[in-house]
Amino acid sequence: MTASSSDPARAERRADFLKAAGWGAADVAPFPGDASTRAYFRLRDGARAAILMDAPAGAEAPACPPGADPETRAALGYNALARLAGPNTAAFAALAGALTARGFSAPTVFEADLEAGFLILEDLGDALYARAIPGGADEAQLYLAAADTLGAIHRSSFEDEPEAFGARWRIQAYDDTALLAETELFLDWYAPERGDAPGAAARADWAQAWRQVLPALDSHAPGLSLRDYHAENLLWLPEREAEARVGLIDFQDALFGHPAYDLISLIEDARRDVRNDLTGPVTDRFFDAAGLADRDAFDAAAAILAAQRNAKILGIFVRLARRDGKPRYLDLLPRVAGHFVRDISHPALGPVRAAVRELAPHVFAEADR
Repeated sequence: MTASSSDPARAERRADFLKAAGWGAADVAPFPGDASTRAYFRLRDGARAAILMDAPAGAEAPACPPGADPETRAALGYNALARLAGPNTAAFAALAGALTARGFSAPTVFEADLEAGFLILEDLGDALYARAIPGGADEAQLYLAAADTLGAIHRSSFEDEPEAFGARWRIQAYDDTALLAETELFLDWYAPERGDAPGAAARADWAQAWRQVLPALDSHAPGLSLRDYHAENLLWLPEREAEARVGLIDFQDALFGHPAYDLISLIEDARRDVRNDLTGPVTDRFFDAAGLADRDAFDAAAAILAAQRNAKILGIFVRLARRDGKPRYLDLLPRVAGHFVRDISHPALGPVRAAVRELAPHVFAEADR
């Protein structure tokens, strides 16, 4: 049985790691839990502060081995299908190093036990966008800065296998297998909420609809996609300069994908309403900062990725509520459904829009709630 971060034996092992790393005398305060299997703790020892990440190995299905075919990935489970790192501290450490080496404000990793699943990280503070904006920060300034940082990430070149603490992590492609696997969460969890579970024929039609639209993502060269670039994962660091003003804390699942994906994460936030008058300027700012061309093709690809991402989120939020006993996620469904319905109205999403009307027409009513 895999240990969780709350098990007494795990707590003892965590204490041993902190002692060996020179933090044995620190005050250890847990962060509130999130939707992952990782746990976080703030460490304070006199003037020193840091963050402890506790990611028990084996707490989730395995990650995707490099070169694995779709059948092998399906046999391994969802993490391999969707190319998620899961509780893999090597992924976080390697990507953090790659980002900081290029001047971005990911946390520096001070100490690591990759086998045990422990990292001690730089503490970037508490000024999450999701807190700073309600606290009076200028929303436009923060979102335009996030667009600049995202554009700089896209312009940067990243090696396929960054290394940290003696381990390498392969950054793979955000391929059709991963994109389709994520959309299936919509069928698995959201569609059955107010209707019948889709059968094999309906699921085949759904996959075919997406296969008709995904080739539009070939319109631009891929770049590093962090996959969760939104207000609860970005920190405002105004004392730093240029792209470093935006702190990055959730990127272990990064893949090489279309540049629009992280932009959509930012402006179609599942947990907060981004001002309507900002989405256009933020998109323009990113498009220019990333050095992209062919705006019509970019907008079509962005709509496809927005629909894909929001289909996934609708499924995940229902799963978190129904399977994992976190009903608060149901309160977020109308916002995500609103994003999704607007996304599929784009002409590039015709086949998907038709499939949605057939399989889950209740999403249109959900969007109007």
